[in-house]
Amino acid sequence: MSHSFNVVAVSGSLQRPSRTLALVQALLAELSGHLPVEARVIELGDLAPHYGGVTRPADLPESVREAIQAVEQADLLIVASPVYRASYTGLFKHFFDFVHHEALFDLPVLLAATGGSERHALVIEHQLRPLFSFFQAQTLPLGVYAAEADFSDYQVSDSALQARIRLAVERALPLISHRQPVIASAQSVSTVSPLA
Repeated sequence: MSHSFNVVAVSGSLQRPSRTLALVQALLAELSGHLPVEARVIELGDLAPHYGGVTRPADLPESVREAIQAVEQADLLIVASPVYRASYTGLFKHFFDFVHHEALFDLPVLLAATGGSERHALVIEHQLRPLFSFFQAQTLPLGVYAAEADFSDYQVSDSALQARIRLAVERALPLISHRQPVIASAQSVSTVSPLA
């Protein structure tokens, strides 16, 4: 009996239309061509007004708590952020500050980012990978970085980027496909982690 993989994608862009969201959708489309997936996209631009000024987990509204719980219960996580000041956005980091520090152990995480030019491509290795290493997640071998020139009308258009997306998913498949999809009700570690 086959099961769908519960894939949760977090787009750190705060605006629409969004190249970051387009990259997330392209990654999900490629992944769904290889595995049975049940996908959910969390757009932080929609949630930001509800958690941006919150410092205590107890003050989070239900919509944000539910999004955090979805991240904590995923079989696979795709995370993407636009590059601001050589790093991921502050609200991207603030969202993951509420994720329980033990909830992502060994979870496969596909890293992605977008920026104005290729000079920001190392943000995946220098910023995103250390963040998810803190969570002891299994960051997948290849991240996907996309520059502004790789899109037309907020859709992936560059053939080299499309090839990187395919390769990242192909390299990830051996690390994902052997895993048994987790039943959500048995997976939850906690609702929301405390902030120090």
